[in-house]
Amino acid sequence: MNAKTYKKQDKSILLRVLIVAFCLYLFLSVGALVKELTSSRSDFAAVKEEITQTEAKVKELEYLTTNGTKEEIIEKAARERLGYVFADEQVYKDISGN
Repeated sequence: MNAKTYKKQDKSILLRVLIVAFCLYLFLSVGALVKELTSSRSDFAAVKEEITQTEAKVKELEYLTTNGTKEEIIEKAARERLGYVFADEQVYKDISGN
């Protein structure tokens, strides 16, 4: 073999190694992007659920302020936030998990 053949083989091997390294880099980059996308989707779902819950609370508060009396608003706050009940009232909690 002559010198030209060796140079062509060296260039060919180097080109193959570079192509394989580039493909590996692309594969790892795509994997990282997929992982980030999955994480972002789960974060988005959690935020969307939080927005839904907040909107429900806002609607309930709007209803109370427009349709409820001052006493009803105070009673609801005392029951929910402070756990108060009337003296002759019995409260039952469902512990079955249903």
